[in-house]
Amino acid sequence: MDLSAEFKRWKAQCLSKADLSRKGSVDEDVLEIVQLLNGQEQFFTTSSCAGRIILLDRSVNGSEVQKQNCCWLLVTHKACVKDDVIVALQKAKGDAILKFEPLVLHVQCLQLQDAQILHSVAIDSGFRNSGITVGKRGKTMLAVRSTHGLEVPLSHQGKLMVTEEYINFLLKIANQKMEENKKRIERFYHCLQHALEKETVSTTSQPKEKVNTSYIRKKKRNPGKAHGKRVNEEHDKELENNDHDDPGISDTIFPEDY
Repeated sequence: MDLSAEFKRWKAQCLSKADLSRKGSVDEDVLEIVQLLNGQEQFFTTSSCAGRIILLDRSVNGSEVQKQNCCWLLVTHKACVKDDVIVALQKAKGDAILKFEPLVLHVQCLQLQDAQILHSVAIDSGFRNSGITVGKRGKTMLAVRSTHGLEVPLSHQGKLMVTEEYINFLLKIANQKMEENKKRIERFYHCLQHALEKETVSTTSQPKEKVNTSYIRKKKRNPGKAHGKRVNEEHDKELENNDHDDPGISDTIFPEDY
């Protein structure tokens, strides 16, 4: 069976499976991206989360849903208010941790050059921790990730270790990160549309170029281009300001067994 036929089989199996996530459905903020990708013959999504603010309790007791030995005391994909966190903290019996997690999106791609197109879109949309993995069975995966997360402990063994004023301060930061995350998602969607339109024109006018599968380990990225689309200096400066700890991940292929 050739790779194209095998990819179609993988895609059909993945998209026919029930959604086993906690929510049970695709997050609203990332739904358009998921639908756009799954509507292309060369892509399909394997998992996604639009971004969320979570309050976890690292204990194994309680009636809340468990995940990796943690109780989910609170989870929201929108801005969070202090009162909701204070109420949720009353249920904590272990170490409560407030987290903000940005967008995570995993996409299986037909060919390496398809993954490279999405990687360029992700990087230039602000998701600078994105990367490509190539498995021995021929699976090419792109992970869209960012570095602007947040993780802060609030209580220890059920005892609150910070003031309500500090919790309010943390929530302002988390909500700002959530807003920035949504802007990047919107940017990703529009850049993806542009890239797919350009690729369609390119493939109808001439055959695809063969990609060198050895691929340079560290490919210098031109920050002024978003897959053929100029990104202005103000946009680049905004991304830099929001990713102070971001080393600027380049196009790197990580062989992986899966």
